[in-house]
Amino acid sequence: MEPNLKPLVVRQVWGHNLIPEFSLITKLITRYSFIAMDTQFPGFVFHYPTTESFNHHNLTPSDNYSLLKANVDALKLIQVGFTLSDAVGNLPDLGTKYRYIWQFNFRDFNLARDIYAPDSISLLQRQGINFAYNATYGIHSACFGHLMISCGLLYNYNLTWLTFHGSHDFGFLVKIITRRALPTRLEDFLWFVKVMFADNIYDVKHMMGFCPSLFGGLDRVARTLNVNREGKSHQAGSDSLLASNVFQKIKDTFLNGEHKKHASVLFGLEIDICTKIQDFEDYIDM
Repeated sequence: MEPNLKPLVVRQVWGHNLIPEFSLITKLITRYSFIAMDTQFPGFVFHYPTTESFNHHNLTPSDNYSLLKANVDALKLIQVGFTLSDAVGNLPDLGTKYRYIWQFNFRDFNLARDIYAPDSISLLQRQGINFAYNATYGIHSACFGHLMISCGLLYNYNLTWLTFHGSHDFGFLVKIITRRALPTRLEDFLWFVKVMFADNIYDVKHMMGFCPSLFGGLDRVARTLNVNREGKSHQAGSDSLLASNVFQKIKDTFLNGEHKKHASVLFGLEIDICTKIQDFEDYIDM
């Protein structure tokens, strides 16, 4: 923790306190309008070929989306983390001596019957996730999706969403909000993202491409920037906070506050959302 910062508290959200926590978030987003988001899910069960003849450099955004869709459609959410902050990265303190972030724990995933990547599940268990407890006391994703809409987190142009390599994060949210498999076409998926989350989306992994000294995953980038992690890695709350802090550091250090030109582009699906949505809307109006 940085000097002079209040201690951090991760507000654990379960089925029994989901509604009051969403009500609190609704009150806070008028002041803390930046929401960094992270998801934890059971790893990746579909992969690109590993043969020498396969060239990853030839992959298109549509290729990447096809693999994303296969994994998101097959898997179930385990956690979602939200970090609310103001424009300079301050967290809500609720008038107390603490700072707060949120971690939503889901009941959908069943270790006995659902598909998963064993290494990923072992890692999450080592980081403290108790799947039996989640199955009993966790949140049903349908309730979470409904509250995302009713509490003002969606269709809200006053909010700014932050992620790190966030295409899967948005994929899972679109899936649980619509309660159906992801669209077949990348353009249709981006339309859902555009409509639900408005124009203000920043993927830190994409922004790193404009910062010559930055590469690798979230923890590596944070170390390069001297941004300290608070909490455990591979926990959605802590990961969302680290993404929020890394975004602020990149915005201030490398981009001199001129970050808006990087809005609405997701790493790996690097088609400008606004441009593609206009193309899609023109097509369906024909």
